[in-house]
Amino acid sequence: MAELQYLETTTDGDVIPMSDDAPNQLSGSWPDRSFETVSRLELHAFRVPKPKAQALVYPGGGYLKLMHDKEGVEVALWLNSLSVDAYVVTHRLPGAASADGFHPKDIALTDGLACLDHLHREGPHLPLFHVGLSSGGHLAGVMACQDHPLAAKGAIIAYAPVNANHRDYKSPAGKPDYPPVEKQAFYNDWPIGIAALPHGMPKIPLFLAYALHDQSVPVDHVLNLIRSAHQAKRDVDAHIFGAAPHGFALRDTSGTHAAWTSLAEQWIDQHL
Repeated sequence: MAELQYLETTTDGDVIPMSDDAPNQLSGSWPDRSFETVSRLELHAFRVPKPKAQALVYPGGGYLKLMHDKEGVEVALWLNSLSVDAYVVTHRLPGAASADGFHPKDIALTDGLACLDHLHREGPHLPLFHVGLSSGGHLAGVMACQDHPLAAKGAIIAYAPVNANHRDYKSPAGKPDYPPVEKQAFYNDWPIGIAALPHGMPKIPLFLAYALHDQSVPVDHVLNLIRSAHQAKRDVDAHIFGAAPHGFALRDTSGTHAAWTSLAEQWIDQHL
């Protein structure tokens, strides 16, 4: 789906305000726009005429910003091509300035749950998937652990720091904590895929796409998750691509990782 990056559009779907703060402002130009700051929680809805499912999409950005086009809009358009309604979550950032001081460590989770509540209350009650890339994949994993009336069919997680940013499981060992402190605290609270911390073990099926030589997100993250899933007998499809760079998303087609979206499409159909 590499052609998505060249679409002649600046569309953001239907923007649904989810809090009372000032509207968010995008930085940059299509197809590389981002939210450098997030004042209010927003859902950017990309709907299709006859959807068979729906997805909450969580863009990455290290919990410091949100890569809106590359890991949000383009993912939503790909899901639309599969007849899936997609809602890009523009969540607030842990430790970022707010009207009351600074957002708490769990603000992204609080915002994600508010989006789930909205879909459960207002949506068409379609089967749901969580989809996240990079730090958005960590949030997708966190959301996959939550008990909610709108239960997801599964989660798609790509090159995400799911557990080896936790203070006790860091890779490489001894790396410093991430600023701000609220961000590091959120990673410490929610290591996804560590058997000794079962609150962070998703019970729903997972589809994982990772890069073997990723310097930003070491492969230990996914290996920890695979080992824990094996012990717990969980349903996990894990794909580790040897030549993939960090942040391959839907754009980089220089290796076999270009097929990850086709594999994910088959996985979605399997779990519907």
